[in-house]
Amino acid sequence: MNTLDAEAGIPVRDSVTPLSGSGTDLPAPTWHRARVLASTPHGPGYHFLRLEAPSIAQRCQAGQFVMLTAARDGDTGPVLPRPMAVYGRNPQAGTLDILLGVVGDGTRRLASFRPGERMLVVGPLGQGFRIARRTTRVLLVGRGIGTCSLTTVAQECAGTEVEIVAVASGRSPDRVVGADVYRAAGVTRLHEVTDDTGSSSVTQLRDMLTADLDQAPPQQIMTCGSERLARLCEELGRRWAADVQVSLEAHMACGLGYCHGCATGTRSGPEESPLICADGPVFRLTRSDTER
Repeated sequence: MNTLDAEAGIPVRDSVTPLSGSGTDLPAPTWHRARVLASTPHGPGYHFLRLEAPSIAQRCQAGQFVMLTAARDGDTGPVLPRPMAVYGRNPQAGTLDILLGVVGDGTRRLASFRPGERMLVVGPLGQGFRIARRTTRVLLVGRGIGTCSLTTVAQECAGTEVEIVAVASGRSPDRVVGADVYRAAGVTRLHEVTDDTGSSSVTQLRDMLTADLDQAPPQQIMTCGSERLARLCEELGRRWAADVQVSLEAHMACGLGYCHGCATGTRSGPEESPLICADGPVFRLTRSDTER
């Protein structure tokens, strides 16, 4: 029995710890009545939004998220905002890109906004990914809409000495997310893998990544969107002595840590479980000596 089989029944959120120094250097969140600049379907079940929110775009860090209010002025609902990863940002233009999966009433309402309308946005929120000072190579492994949490890492590393190797996984080619953003950020080592070809299986990915990276492995691995891929990243982290960070997804009522409704389930003695919104969404899955 290999490591993945042995740990398959343990939820990833029960195996995480907050990043060291969480919350010490984060920008304070703000709210913005953002003008919708673009609102278009993006493949089956997805919708793309571009929002004008300079106060958020200029301070947002890789892996952080925002809360979007689906109700327009005068509407009585939906009451609760929706947490959305920042898919892309342009600090100079003051814009945020959001890619959402249209799965319920709230996301359908968000997808119904048209250019020129205003949407209430709160952010930037949460703990983002941490790129260690001595890191020269990062492996990003995303599945479906979860890839949206990783694309800003590639944007942040564009033009630096940090090389990005990215895996974008989906059920079929039209369900693969993030490839366009990765290419625009200059990522050349991009693996688009799908279920219908079998290339997205854990076994295939393990073989491909070890063959590609064993001679020059990444110092850090970052992942989101799949329990099985997170466990693969954990295994690869041990193989390469790499730091592994995972972005967790959760339903949230506030996104600010007030409601305490998105605990990871991991307890530390009598203390409350870490909150995905405030202590995450990015957590450490495997410890190493890379972050110093």
